[in-house]
Amino acid sequence: MKHWMLALAFCGLSFAAWSEPLNPAPANALQGYDKYEFAPLAMGPPYAGDEGKEKAKDKIQGYLTAETQPIVAKWNQDAAGGTRGQSLLLEPRIEKLKVVSGGARFWAGALAGDSYVVIRLRISEQPGGKVLAEPEFYQRAAAMSGAWTIGAQDKDMLHRIVLLLNQYLDANYREAVGGATGYDPK
Repeated sequence: MKHWMLALAFCGLSFAAWSEPLNPAPANALQGYDKYEFAPLAMGPPYAGDEGKEKAKDKIQGYLTAETQPIVAKWNQDAAGGTRGQSLLLEPRIEKLKVVSGGARFWAGALAGDSYVVIRLRISEQPGGKVLAEPEFYQRAAAMSGAWTIGAQDKDMLHRIVLLLNQYLDANYREAVGGATGYDPK
């Protein structure tokens, strides 16, 4: 009987190791600040200046403007008249980026490889700059799915990463709970 229980425990550990890693919870809930600021999406070397990567950054920024800014605007509306004396600064930054173009998908298909994007969101109190959290969000478009959709999956991952970021913000507004990274080890 003991061996059977040990086998079950081992299987449970094995499955846990394969599950998606989670972003840790921020130091405290995001609710309760006097003001919320959302900085434009940043991207540094070696990606900044590359025409294709700048286009992908602009696409992500469009999703952030359309979908994340309203969340922050609602938070600011709820915070009107706050007396905490602190604001919260949200700074998204592209850490890694590879987007296979539609042309490359058309001509090379899966041979063009995977597309991927990693965004880190720095959440800090102002003034003072105390960092509450720096969650990272990952999205990938597999080479084969990109090929079968002639690049639609490559473009869709740029939207999916913003959805993950928004889910993290929503989940951690009232209670610090962390959230999904979107990491896919395949």
